[in-house]
Amino acid sequence: MDTEWHFPIMIVASLLIFFVIIRLVLSKEDFYLKRKQIILLAIVVVVFGMLFGKYGAIYGLPWWLYYPIPMLATVMLPPVLLKLKTQKTIIYLLLSFLSAPFIHAMFSFLLGWTEYMPFWKIPFIGNVL
Repeated sequence: MDTEWHFPIMIVASLLIFFVIIRLVLSKEDFYLKRKQIILLAIVVVVFGMLFGKYGAIYGLPWWLYYPIPMLATVMLPPVLLKLKTQKTIIYLLLSFLSAPFIHAMFSFLLGWTEYMPFWKIPFIGNVL
């Protein structure tokens, strides 16, 4: 079964979640004022991060490169570049760590797509019912 078309949809879902997290952390005014910076961050952290992770694994990079580099970019770049204070950084980090399992759970449970986090098995609702 061809699942390559899942990946772009997963990127879009991850982008949406990233924007929601940033909007929850920043005030409405800050979000609006920093929107160009946030879009660039989203492209680097989400799009390039997911592409690097996927193709790093496919082309045989060691896991300690293709996994931690996108993760570190996700954890470090937004708080630093958006100049988040400590409390907002903590909120951002908590939400960002919860986002990948949340996205995986939704795709796995609702659609049966297990490739977002293939090491974590969640049953598809169609198999449960």
